[in-house]
Amino acid sequence: MEIRSAFTNGEEIPIKYTCDGIDISPPLEWEKIDNAKTYAIIVEDPDAPGGTFIHWVIYNIKRNSLPENVKKEMESEIGIQGVNDFGKIGYNGPCPPKSHGPHRYYFNVYALDSELPLRKNITADNLKSLMENHIISAGNLMGKYKRK
Repeated sequence: MEIRSAFTNGEEIPIKYTCDGIDISPPLEWEKIDNAKTYAIIVEDPDAPGGTFIHWVIYNIKRNSLPENVKKEMESEIGIQGVNDFGKIGYNGPCPPKSHGPHRYYFNVYALDSELPLRKNITADNLKSLMENHIISAGNLMGKYKRK
């Protein structure tokens, strides 16, 4: 599944989508998958010092795109957002330690064959369990970021 955003695969994520900018979610668009009822997104940083760090959990998306700056609320017409590893609902962008080199951020998009049940404060691990046996296609877009 091909995914498009304000940056291309392997390139630097624009500062406005990071903690050094205004920390809003980037626009995302992906190919429409036949038979997909909903889509889910998990944004992960596998280069974090304590292991993979989750920046965004959102599911039950009924379209194949998201606008820039999705509001940080659990339920909306866009989908259901979970808790990231900052302990907050919604998107929080790249914010690696200044002493680190560039980190990689994977915007993982999953096409699902069903709508998933509402779970308050869902985590990425909880969502991955709910998605089991429902993923019909998946893809990712990787961006990099290093703090100045």
